[in-house]
Amino acid sequence: MLPTAAFGRTGHESTRVIFGAAALGAMSQERADATLAAVAEWGINHIDTAASYGASEDRLRGWLATNRHTVFLATKTGERRGSAARAELEASLERMGVDHVDMIQLHNLVEDDEWELAHGPGGALEALVAARDEGLVAHIGVTGHGLRIAGMHLRSLERFDYSSVLLPVNFILLDNPAYRADVDALLEQCADRRVAVQTIKSIARGRWGDGEGKRFSWYEPLTDADAIGRAVRYVLASPQLFLNTTSDARLLPAIIDAATADVARPGDDELRADIEAHGITPLFAQDLERI
Repeated sequence: MLPTAAFGRTGHESTRVIFGAAALGAMSQERADATLAAVAEWGINHIDTAASYGASEDRLRGWLATNRHTVFLATKTGERRGSAARAELEASLERMGVDHVDMIQLHNLVEDDEWELAHGPGGALEALVAARDEGLVAHIGVTGHGLRIAGMHLRSLERFDYSSVLLPVNFILLDNPAYRADVDALLEQCADRRVAVQTIKSIARGRWGDGEGKRFSWYEPLTDADAIGRAVRYVLASPQLFLNTTSDARLLPAIIDAATADVARPGDDELRADIEAHGITPLFAQDLERI
């Protein structure tokens, strides 16, 4: 059975493995239905999608028609102006065939100019608060990528009482002292304010090289089951963290197997051995990364 935990102060007890529905974005409906059936069988009760994830929201529609009540449903908007964010939210609701989502997230809010626009008068946040007041969304979160994002999330939490944050966490990224310091400060703030912390990129091996095979995720993932298990346990060993699954759905069984076993933290020696054996490199190597 998958472990669960309170998802911040939302009142929802979420499985600590969250289904990253980006995996559905390029699938046929038939394959998406089979994947969602497996998600339900595993007991995952939290789904995370986004307007920008290809056909993901469309693929969810039929399944949600009978299963909406079983899951915490989160989506995202990449828009920074209020009118555009409202329109994107309404389009997401229409695509998924639902009258509300449990959470809407400002997607990849990293750049200073976008941050100011989203938080300013007439910005996306203002529009999403209005949508919350109307019952279209229950909670508002913020997400991001890159080495600056933990610091930016701290800044965002100073401006608004977000219900959740999302950021990349894996062993090699947290081996960066500056990023680790920002993440530690963010985790302390989130614990104090009961803000849920979602993680991404747990099983990232690195960036794709030229001429690699067919790609199902934005980064090259680990494929060795034992290494995946250690990467998953590294995240879940911290009871504060939730793990969003990779968009390569072929790897979901290995992630679930790791999450349903003992989630004791692997030793640093084991994790460093994986770095050497599997050629793991930091996904974000400098502060200007935008992916």
